[in-house]
Amino acid sequence: MPITIADVAARAKVSKTTVSRVLNGKGELDESTAARVRKVIEELGYVPSSRAVGLARGRTRVVGMLVPSLTWPWIGEVLQGAVDVLETERYGLLLFTCNRGEESMRQFGAQVSAKSFDGLLVIEPEGTLDYIAMLHARGLPVVLIDDRDVQPGQIPSVGTTNHTGAGAAARHLLEIGRRKPLVVAGPARFGCTVQRLDGFASVFAEAGHPVSPDRVLQGDFTIARGFELVQAALESGVEFDAIFAHNDLSATGAMQAVLDSGRRIPQDVAVVGFDDIPMAAHTQPPLTTVHQPLREMGEAAARTLLAHFEGSPLPNRPTVIPATFTVRGSTGVSPEPDSA
Repeated sequence: MPITIADVAARAKVSKTTVSRVLNGKGELDESTAARVRKVIEELGYVPSSRAVGLARGRTRVVGMLVPSLTWPWIGEVLQGAVDVLETERYGLLLFTCNRGEESMRQFGAQVSAKSFDGLLVIEPEGTLDYIAMLHARGLPVVLIDDRDVQPGQIPSVGTTNHTGAGAAARHLLEIGRRKPLVVAGPARFGCTVQRLDGFASVFAEAGHPVSPDRVLQGDFTIARGFELVQAALESGVEFDAIFAHNDLSATGAMQAVLDSGRRIPQDVAVVGFDDIPMAAHTQPPLTTVHQPLREMGEAAARTLLAHFEGSPLPNRPTVIPATFTVRGSTGVSPEPDSA
């Protein structure tokens, strides 16, 4: 039979309330009594219920995390960063996805009502921002990761430098002689899409090569859509010597369309992505891309939440971790000089 708090109390000749106070560090106790209780706990090998201890302390020592789906290729990196911090501080993680739509959100809402976790990390599932903002306004500590279009001060967030990262992609393409890029954009409703498009287009415009609207193709962050858009551009006769895709999946599809047409990468068309997911290093050729600090974003979000549990106020300004630029084979060769 498992050892119970009653067994400890009987052996130490104290009440169960006294044992509970020793476990939770609450209340004034005679030091000799506390020492005797701790010795009995050690002798019996008593392990208290983490849930019971959490309730006694007013905390669960569990953090919730809400994400759209685990199939998104970069979510694993963010998740690992958060888990590394939480496990180090002896917190658990309760993970929720929205794979089943409204049913998933009902189950999530039930756990919120049951106060199953102390705070929430969120990679926003589409259409949930108002609900998340309401939870935060009602007192649930929330930190958004990769915020899409959140007003400063509304909900604490951790993100990266989408605008400057895209600008770095543009400067790199200009440096290797590319002047006629296509842009495979993300969904227009996402803040990161607007930031990446503006950062890229502004650098080309400053260099005297504005990106016309007909060169911006409306993608959806998938391989299939990246392929379809670039294939259609090739079939329509659009001339381009570079592609900037708003994520690595779109870039992968775009590369396949280019290669299927008989063109070479990077000699004929240079390709740049965004995210630097693990597969980016293994495309053929390997993909030049803007590196999002995904694991670091997860770590920073978790640390922000844990610091709040210890009394620090949640920040009212976004935490921004700079993106970096990784050059690989998809832009590694300058265009060959014209024979004329």
